[in-house]
This record gives sequence, C-alpha cells and structure tokens, in this order.
Amino acid sequence: LSGHLLMAEVFYVGVDVGTASVRAALVTREGLLKSTAQEPIGIWEPESDHYVQSSTEIWEKCCTVVKKVTHGVEKSQIRGIGFDATCSLVVLDQSFQPVPVSQEGDPQRNVVMWMDHRATEQADRITKNGHRVLSRVGGVMSPEMQPPKLLWLKENLKENCWNKASHFFDLPDFLSWKASGSLTRSLCTLVCKWTYCPPEGWEASFWTSIGLDDLLENNFSKIGSVTCPPGSPLGEGLTQEAAADLGLDPGTAVGASLIDAHAGGLGVIGADVKGFHLPCEGLPITARMALICGTSTCHMISEQPRFVPGVWGPYLSAMVPGLWLNEGGQSVTGRLIDHMVKGHTAYTQLQEQVQQRSNIYSYLNNHLSSMANSCSAVDLLGSSLHVWPDFHGNRSPLADPTLKGMVVGLSLSQTLDDLALLYLATMQALALGTLHILEAMKEAGHEIRTLFLCGGLSKNNLFVQIHANTTGLPVVLPDQTEAVLVGAAVLGACASRHYSSIQSWLPKTHSAIVG
Repeated sequence: LSGHLLMAEVFYVGVDVGTASVRAALVTREGLLKSTAQEPIGIWEPESDHYVQSSTEIWEKCCTVVKKVTHGVEKSQIRGIGFDATCSLVVLDQSFQPVPVSQEGDPQRNVVMWMDHRATEQADRITKNGHRVLSRVGGVMSPEMQPPKLLWLKENLKENCWNKASHFFDLPDFLSWKASGSLTRSLCTLVCKWTYCPPEGWEASFWTSIGLDDLLENNFSKIGSVTCPPGSPLGEGLTQEAAADLGLDPGTAVGASLIDAHAGGLGVIGADVKGFHLPCEGLPITARMALICGTSTCHMISEQPRFVPGVWGPYLSAMVPGLWLNEGGQSVTGRLIDHMVKGHTAYTQLQEQVQQRSNIYSYLNNHLSSMANSCSAVDLLGSSLHVWPDFHGNRSPLADPTLKGMVVGLSLSQTLDDLALLYLATMQALALGTLHILEAMKEAGHEIRTLFLCGGLSKNNLFVQIHANTTGLPVVLPDQTEAVLVGAAVLGACASRHYSSIQSWLPKTHSAIVG
C-alpha cells in the first residue's frame, strides 16, 4: 500500500498557451487533473489583420500559472513538464532578445500571431509558385503558416526586423527553448507550419524559389537545424534560470512541444470507448476525428498518408510519432460566436438578464429551448436565418483566406430572441463547415465514424449537439474536460521516460462520455 501511495505522488505539469490566455495543470501519473490555473495575455492589433503578442509576457504568465498549480507540492514530485501553444511566430536577435514585428517598432511586441493575415499577398505568390511542398498543405499556402509571414517581414520590415533577426521560433518551440536551452525543434511545428518533411528535412529549393534563400545559411540555423518527435526529452531538462522562474527543480524533464490543437488531439484521440457501442469501436484510429474547438477549430485524423485538396497534410510524426496526420480547420469559431453575440444590439439586455446566474451561452441555450418549447425542435428555429461563417477566410476545404462572412434572413427586429437566433444560426453554420470538411476527407478515402471533441466550445452542450445532428455522427467528450492540458502534460511524462513513447499513452486516455 505504501508503495502504491508513493507511486501516486508523481506529477507532471502541462502548460497551454492559447490565443488569449496561458493555462497550466498539475497532472497525475494516471492522467488525472490535480489543479489548474489561468492568466490572460495581451493581444495588440496595430493595423487591420495584424495581431501581435509579447514572448516576454507569455513566458512570465507561464511562470505564474506553473507556480500556482505546483503550490504545496514538493519539487521532487514533479518529474516532467510539457508545453503546447498556438502556432504563432516568435522573432529573437542573436542575443535571444525580442525583435519588433510591426512598423511601430516596440521590440517587446515580437510575436506574429497565428491568426494574423498580413501575409495574404505573400501566401498567394507562394501558391502560384507551385513548389512540390504545397502538396502537403492541400495545394494552397495559408497566410497562417510561417513562410508567408517570414517573407512579409523581409519585404516590409527589412531594417528593423529581418536584418536583426537570428532566431525564428514557432511559439511552442520558443517555450521549450526557454525552459531547456535547447534549440531542437519539434516535428509538430516544423512539419505542420514550416514545410519541413522528414526524413529528408528542409527543401532548400522551396526557400530559394520564394526569395528566402538567406534562411539556408548555417544549415538553416535561423529556423531549426535539429528536430525531434513531440515528447522527446530536450537538453538536460530545465535550466537553472528556467527552474528558478518556474519554481521547479533544475533538470526536471522537458518534452518537445506540440501546437495547442495537436495537444488536444493527443488528449482525446485515444479514448477508451468500450461499452458505449460506438461505430469506431474495434476500428483503427483513422475511424476517429478529433475536433479541437476554441478560438478556431482544428479537425484531425491520423495514420495513413492521404492528400486532401484544401486540407493540410499528410504530415508524418506531427502529433503521434510514426503516424500521418491530416488537419482541416476553421479559422474562427469561438471568436466568431463571441463576435456575433457581443456585436448585437440586444447584447446589453442579455448581460442584464444573465447577471451572475450563469454564463451568457448557458443562458442563450436555455432561452432557445424555451422559444422552441422542446429541445428537439431548437434546430428548426434557425430555418429562416443563415450564416456563412468565413468572417476570417476559409481554412478548409476551400483554402481561401479572402472569403468574407455573410448573414441572410435579417429583419428590422433586434430583440433578445433575434440575438438568440443569430447565435443558433452561427453555430449551425460552423457545424455545416465541419460537415464540408468531413465530405472532402471522405472523397479522398477517409472513413470517419465518430467525432471526439475537446476545447472550450466542447463544454457548450448545444454546440456539441448541433455537431452530432449536422454530421449524423456520434460525438464523444473526454472524461477529463481539459484534454489540451492533459496532452501537454503527456509530453513531460514522455520526456521523463515514464511512458516510453506517445503511443504507449494513447490507450490510457480516460473513458469517454457520449453526447
């Protein structure tokens, strides 16, 4: 018994840097959450479609949340730490100091955010260039990927940014470097966002053809000479400086990072679904699709290499080492719902109604039920109001960042009922967007039988139900609601050698609830 108790007192820390907040969790050896903490992070919009952040602030907030979740726990009990983050671009100089990414020139604002669309014209040029690497990103270069952003910096901020920059990191790799001092990049980031392709590696002809041949210098040292699979141990673990910042022991294992959506995919895709009579039971992992639903949504499936027009991938070892990944996505989902609801004239009235009783979305869900008189008829309330949800372009499967949003069926009425209906129509449009992605994947040979949802929107029961209704597929929610944080902690557990590989973790993912 004493041995069992001793085993239970080993923990791992998962850190998740989302769009607007940093979160951390203390996770047990069995993958159960012990404690969580959250801190907001700033976003600046110096120009339209330019979104920037500060890597200094992000690291400080990481330290704050880690100290909170590990308070009262012996440092020696914490065996590993893993990070996930949005696929934003961090720029540092040769002394590893921040370099500005905007005309205003504030060096602390050195992160081009994932949702920054400043490089749309550069992305178009790269697509027209037609290099073979495009076959691995659905045939179209997205402005949310790093090559067009790098090209934009070279063309628009040559003096103040490009010429001073020595290190371009994906944000997940910046965090693991900050923690371990290791410049080794994760295959997750480089394969998904930078056109890296194992085992061959960088395609020098691609970078030369788009005018970024200066990145070839010193074996691609500015963007990453050495790579490893997610969860690989980095350096000697936490450096003295990082350990002091985080309140942990030097040498604590640090796992190679994941993009935030991929951490969520890792946290749910291997769920044990025995006993739920689901169509994916007993089938390979390719019968499952993970939807990571937050500010934006990513649609992920893994195993065989398949090329799907307008869908990113196939990527090797980007989420699970040795498996291929296809990744569809919607550029704005949670952000679009917020935009529609908070921009409506009746939003003030909604706030007055809600006060402290519940959050606004629980209130709207209940309000729609009362409007319909029965939950089963809620879907039909939206029959005369329609939304085209590409307010920030279409990531998949149309792969057109220039598309705009649209609402059809508006009247002069601006009541709380109208706000609720617009909210409903927006969620229905997003679910139809998921169906569009599923149909493109099916056409390419994927057979998806079950959806696995995680992320903030998966806690919205109506959002989940609408996805089930629209796609005609069963939807599974993880027993541990913070799947992204669990996925990040798994990276630390793998680095500590508690799990020999990410694959050995997958069957341990906790039981699921079917929605």
